[in-house]
Amino acid sequence: MKRSEFIQSTALWAAGSVSSINAASFNQNLVSNDMDKLVDAQGNYILQSLPYQESFLEPYMDSETVHLHYTFHHGGAVKGANKDLQMIKKALDENNLETVDYWTKKLTLHFSSHILHSIFWTNLTNKKLNPTGELLNRIEKSFGSLDRMLALLAETSKNLDGNGWGILAYQPYSNSLVVLQCENHEKLTQWGCIPLLVIDVWEHAYYLKYKNKRADFVDTMFQIINWDNVAQRLSNALKLTQ
Repeated sequence: MKRSEFIQSTALWAAGSVSSINAASFNQNLVSNDMDKLVDAQGNYILQSLPYQESFLEPYMDSETVHLHYTFHHGGAVKGANKDLQMIKKALDENNLETVDYWTKKLTLHFSSHILHSIFWTNLTNKKLNPTGELLNRIEKSFGSLDRMLALLAETSKNLDGNGWGILAYQPYSNSLVVLQCENHEKLTQWGCIPLLVIDVWEHAYYLKYKNKRADFVDTMFQIINWDNVAQRLSNALKLTQ
């Protein structure tokens, strides 16, 4: 393993459960974009540049929302994760383990947010695409049809209590695709799943443009899914089990 890969793996594992995502799997599941590179050479969490201009998703998502969401919510999670990791190291250095439980929980929340947001931005484009090939075959095998999967993911996202995410994920244990409902950032409903497509339904993702109409936001996001990115994530996830 190269030094940079070792550092990245170490930093990923430091986050504990990492919203029940297998950290090593995510480390292996890097798609060819910088957004998935979550740490620098020193193991610090970093906020990568968006893969497009803030106005790129107009009119589906307004540029002000993209700016605030990316800079202060995603960026805030990255800053929080770095602080949490520093506090854990400090507690270990001072042999003051009474605080470790608190900071570990905070790190799980912040780092999970970092992971899911990094996937979210690359899951979006500004035009209508459709899944094809292996991805479409897998969707049809697991759900019966693309429409059935989208209906399930839509309802799962729209009806989540409070804040969280709707997720299409690959489940290695059953070699199938599953739809998950994730409360907040870190509480997935299955362990070991690798997220492929995520729908952010925290209010900060849509409130400026869509007000309280979460359902309208979710329906609009389905119009601009970057299925090529989802397909690449599936391809990389499948390699982990071969």
